[in-house]
Amino acid sequence: MVRDVSNSRVQERDLLRRGTSAFLLWWLPWIAFALGYSLSPALRTVLWTTSLAFMGVACLMNAFRCGRVHCYFTGPFFILGAIVSLGYGVGFLPFGPSGWKWIGTVTIIGAIALCCIPEFIFGRYRRKESDSA
Repeated sequence: MVRDVSNSRVQERDLLRRGTSAFLLWWLPWIAFALGYSLSPALRTVLWTTSLAFMGVACLMNAFRCGRVHCYFTGPFFILGAIVSLGYGVGFLPFGPSGWKWIGTVTIIGAIALCCIPEFIFGRYRRKESDSA
């Protein structure tokens, strides 16, 4: 059985609750992502692919570490975004001249929605009862 867990042991394992790890694992990659808007398509490909993949892995790691609900959604979403960025950047995905704009818009709106909606519905943390006893 899975239930919402709010004990301090689980919260202590949440990398988003620590300023340094939150900055290094999510805010710094988001800054890199934002900088990519002003760079050439080749540099944008590298920056967006790297930052999204990094955030995706960090989210999945955090989901398995503490059970943070939105990380189960944002992790795969960011990894998919990294794959799409790479695919478009190297010419495999034909999104046309507005491709970067669409990728950026979907990434930002999707990340905001996936950070808020799942935790509103399911709570902040999820763990098996045997893990929280």
